[in-house]
Amino acid sequence: MDTLSYKTISANKQTVVQNWHIIDAENQIVGRLATTLANLIRGKHKASFTPHVNTGDKVIVINADKIRFTGKKMSDKIYLHYTGYPGGQRAATPERILAKKPTEVLRKAVEGMLPGNKLDKEFMKNLFLYVGTEHPHAAQNPKPYELKK
Repeated sequence: MDTLSYKTISANKQTVVQNWHIIDAENQIVGRLATTLANLIRGKHKASFTPHVNTGDKVIVINADKIRFTGKKMSDKIYLHYTGYPGGQRAATPERILAKKPTEVLRKAVEGMLPGNKLDKEFMKNLFLYVGTEHPHAAQNPKPYELKK
């Protein structure tokens, strides 16, 4: 038996092939959709996945403002952030965030599911969130990605 044929191949920037996917987020549950998006933009669905290389695909999400939460999370969930000043803690519900920045809730959910390392900003550059069905990436010929029911 030839043992040299069992070499582990590690991906690098030159060998990575990035595909384009398009996902319709209408009536999708935020957490389940964010898990799928995080796996796609990180590249965990590929056989050539390498943890220290950006092997992920580019993902376009349309109708990002029409996502939904289960239960009473739309009014009860609280997002906290700090202004940097004493007493500068601010809180917001998904209802308020969706009214101001419709794509921010989904972006925060995906960002929270990615590892906090040097690649996290690079992974987020692979995610394109749009309100409505129009997007400027028609030239890349994105393929529709079927979400599991």
